[in-house]
Amino acid sequence: MAVFEARTSAADGRAVVSLVGECDLTTRDELTTVLLAAVDSAPVIVVDLSGLRFIDSSGVHGLVTGHHAARRQGRRLHVVNAGGAVAHVLEMTGIGELLAPPSVHGTGPAS
Repeated sequence: MAVFEARTSAADGRAVVSLVGECDLTTRDELTTVLLAAVDSAPVIVVDLSGLRFIDSSGVHGLVTGHHAARRQGRRLHVVNAGGAVAHVLEMTGIGELLAPPSVHGTGPAS
């Protein structure tokens, strides 16, 4: 069984959700629960993917669910530090660009 962990901390008025391991169908509900709780707790949610080794469409769905919940509440959810296969999946699906922090977007339109 793949290992997955989602840890939430607060820093500078933000909720930081650090993901570790592998995020797939078996962990999607845990991811969604953690992200929705973070959305309720802070105006900006930063999802740190530096410890994530794998994400499939179920994990991407969890990120999108968190993004939509944040938008409904006038909040923002961003992903940072994706690498390897995780960065590739986010790039291929467009989610990496959608959830990139504003500094990565430059002067483009706000999402």
